[in-house]
Amino acid sequence: MSKRSITLTMKSDHEYESVNATGNVVGIDMYAGDEKNHQAPMELLLSALAGCSAIDTVLMMKKKRREIADFRIEATGERHDGIPAFYTSIHMKFTLVSPDATPEEFEKVVRLAVEKYCSVASSLKPEITFSTVLLREI
Repeated sequence: MSKRSITLTMKSDHEYESVNATGNVVGIDMYAGDEKNHQAPMELLLSALAGCSAIDTVLMMKKKRREIADFRIEATGERHDGIPAFYTSIHMKFTLVSPDATPEEFEKVVRLAVEKYCSVASSLKPEITFSTVLLREI
């Protein structure tokens, strides 16, 4: 079983920094408007889902030897009105610019990417478990 880990550090009340084992940094904040410099946690979830789906889609299209001139995903999540404000649905719009890919093969590849190969999508299923450990330093 493969493990991944990050360390999240508070920069201020509404700003955090996440660093993975190889030192890659992602900023996270909950500021609004002009003060916002990073994505919020729920936006990062959409980004992770779209990024995972994109990588799998592009790799499968390349395996079919299809040329990709441009590719993008717009992800939108509808959230529950209460607390916690979890996603009740997520919609992804895939756009491929390719001179030689057919709509049918693109649709099949996207379906496989999202429903079978994307680890982020699979992690959103209700079977995931959570555990916590509390440490207090003085």
